[in-house]
Amino acid sequence: MNDLIIQNIKELILPKSTERPLKGKELDELNIIENGTVVVKDGKVVYAGNHSDDYEANEVIDATGKVVSPALVEAHTHLVHGGSREHEMSLKRQGVSYLEILEQGGGILSTVEATRKATEDELFKKAEKNLLTMIEHGVLAVESKSGYGLDKENELKQLRVSNRLADKYNLDMKHTFLGPHAVPKDAKSNQAFLQEMIDLLPEVKPYADFADIFCETGVFTIEESRKYMQAAKALGFNVKIHADEIDPLGGLELAIDEGAISADHLVASSTEGKAKLKQSDTVAVLLPGTTFYLGKETYADARGMLDNDGAIAIATDFNPGSCVTNNLQLVMSIAALKLKLSPNEIWNAVTVNAAKAIDVDAGTINEGDKANIVIWDAPNHEYIPYHYGINHAETVIKDGKVLLDNKIQLKG
Repeated sequence: MNDLIIQNIKELILPKSTERPLKGKELDELNIIENGTVVVKDGKVVYAGNHSDDYEANEVIDATGKVVSPALVEAHTHLVHGGSREHEMSLKRQGVSYLEILEQGGGILSTVEATRKATEDELFKKAEKNLLTMIEHGVLAVESKSGYGLDKENELKQLRVSNRLADKYNLDMKHTFLGPHAVPKDAKSNQAFLQEMIDLLPEVKPYADFADIFCETGVFTIEESRKYMQAAKALGFNVKIHADEIDPLGGLELAIDEGAISADHLVASSTEGKAKLKQSDTVAVLLPGTTFYLGKETYADARGMLDNDGAIAIATDFNPGSCVTNNLQLVMSIAALKLKLSPNEIWNAVTVNAAKAIDVDAGTINEGDKANIVIWDAPNHEYIPYHYGINHAETVIKDGKVLLDNKIQLKG
């Protein structure tokens, strides 16, 4: 006997199972079954396709009028942090730049101070609350970065919190060491601090899957970033990079040259960098919610990347300074409006390609896949990015069992 059947699905979204990320025109190819059925046994999908009455199960969910998809994959977050920075909103409205706020002791450095002051349990409780919000919005795979410690003790503290969360909720969760996220006030030099973070790599290895660096004007140069990435790779890390967010330094090209699993932000990436994506499986993780929150007019050139047969994913960049949302559905809407992506491209970008960007077995619900599934209270897959700013996830299913039921029941 099977464990679960989801029946009468109005639209069943089935991204392609693939060994590499979807690239270029492939991102607009999405298998959508009308009147679909999903059958689950022992936490795995045994059937996903057209309506079938050939199966029996202990539990049957009627999804009449609903959309069913794989659970979403959140490929870029700064989940573990202390404090908040709401006071910076007025500065940003006055036109004060991110780098100027950083120079005034705000930005990342103020979050570093709050994170250092917080106990591990305080950080855990704050991150747990934000993680549960992600789950409520249909996310069951998450990447979580450090980077607000900027020293051995506090970077390890952040990574321990991230690992504790993964253990508690048994999530598909990847952990990223982002020690070189900014340069602390007391650093002798950028180079000296970078060497300190390189020296820390062996100690963080048991807690981190990836090593990341912020390559940007005023932070770390291309050559410094290359040095860090090569040192991390020599220790067995997969590498990522915060690249070309503000200035076109060539971070995307560096990511491709170094075989990075992803290059993230890429608002200012060069024409040459976008052209190189064709020869690479590095995933361009685009963060339009950040551009939106910072009030910028220029967004990452998603269409140019796809025209060059590149692979892209979409993520929130959830953090306390430049993208204060853990609602990936909202960012899907921004991707439609500002990145000019089609609904099919968006769904692939937050499922199968986002999974490739963090090397996690997620983002698809084809036969044999883990039954991590969302039932959406929406008439079709286009409706979810169209009706923006609210939570359309009605039922979240993890390993074939209902984890969360968001049906609204008002007391009368």
